[in-house]
Amino acid sequence: MSTEIVTVNRLGAQGDGIAQTEAGPVYAPFTLPGETVALAVNKAHGTLISLKEASPDRIEPTCRHFGPDGVNGTCGGCTLQHASDPLYHAFKRNLVIDALKSKGLKPEVAPLIIARPGERRRAVFTARRTEKELLLGFNQAQSHHIVAVGECPITSPGIVSRLPTIRKIAAAMASGAEPFRITVLETDSGLDLAFEDIKLSDRQRRSTVEAVLGERGIARVSLNGEIIIEPVKPLIDFDGVSVSPPPGAFTQATRPAEEAMAKLVLGHIGKAKRVADLFAGIGTFALRIARTARVHAVEGEDKALKALDFAARNTQGLKPVTVEKRDLFRRPMMAQELKVFDAVVFDPPRAGAEAQCHELARSGVKKIAAVSCNPVTLARDLSILVAAGYRIRSVTPIDQFLWSAHVEAVATLEK
Repeated sequence: MSTEIVTVNRLGAQGDGIAQTEAGPVYAPFTLPGETVALAVNKAHGTLISLKEASPDRIEPTCRHFGPDGVNGTCGGCTLQHASDPLYHAFKRNLVIDALKSKGLKPEVAPLIIARPGERRRAVFTARRTEKELLLGFNQAQSHHIVAVGECPITSPGIVSRLPTIRKIAAAMASGAEPFRITVLETDSGLDLAFEDIKLSDRQRRSTVEAVLGERGIARVSLNGEIIIEPVKPLIDFDGVSVSPPPGAFTQATRPAEEAMAKLVLGHIGKAKRVADLFAGIGTFALRIARTARVHAVEGEDKALKALDFAARNTQGLKPVTVEKRDLFRRPMMAQELKVFDAVVFDPPRAGAEAQCHELARSGVKKIAAVSCNPVTLARDLSILVAAGYRIRSVTPIDQFLWSAHVEAVATLEK
């Protein structure tokens, strides 16, 4: 390891500053372009020692757990709290632009739809029992060390204000010193706590139930998908359609981002009469589209699909919604199956929808809306469709993971 004074040239895709040295690029977290910094360099990784010349885009971080001087350690949840809004927003938008360019695509990319503090309704905490206490917080970057937090500016006040309650319930469930995960979802009827990676004795199960019954604002507690206690059914509203997600179900991390995505998708498909929603989840798009069109929702996760189906069957005023359980990675909907639809929406996991896009490309469906949490796989999937004659109408980056290197995007295409 050596100490070097370097100038940061640019931000990398993960939000780290990159300095070019004689030995090659060095990645330095918590630095910004144009800054002169002293780094402890170990191969391609640099640890910030001191700022010699700060960027005018450097601002004071919002959270006391952020950065190399963070309280209780460096929380791994955020990487760019020290960047000004203009620099940060440009970084997020450029992640999408650069990914598209790498596939030879140069559509106009809309301004970033920004995220604001306190909007995150879903957060994944790590907990572990020690000899003295129950640690609850987020993992330190590239580490299993837990940074215990008492605040989190990106997360909903409804979650942050109940951290003591979450800690109490976690303490009742904890056994041994192994870490475990808690996915917390703020629903319209209370917090939904989904625990993973632990086993409960009968005594711990009773203690958990007692802990929950003694607290307000907890809708459900589950362990590895099994409901432990559900004082009230957790509900999420999709523009007037109430859905009860299964334990640990995927939801968009913020309501404003979800609504922005839905507005873009619905605006594109317009007056389509028959729509396929692929990777439909619990119905984020399908149940909204069903206000005006017949929908065929396809999803590989059984419990999510059942939640979607139940909501559709028990909501008045919707057009018919059919559901199909199907692994679209192994068995994509074929071109011939897709020809009956006026529009197709797909919102896959980070791996994207490569196999499905090859079939979409052959289908001739007039309108497609692609929702993605990974610009790299989105660019790959769009390139397949463009090669088949589809035209990209719009690409809109959406931020719902504030101060991180993650960005969503909605692309609309037509033929």
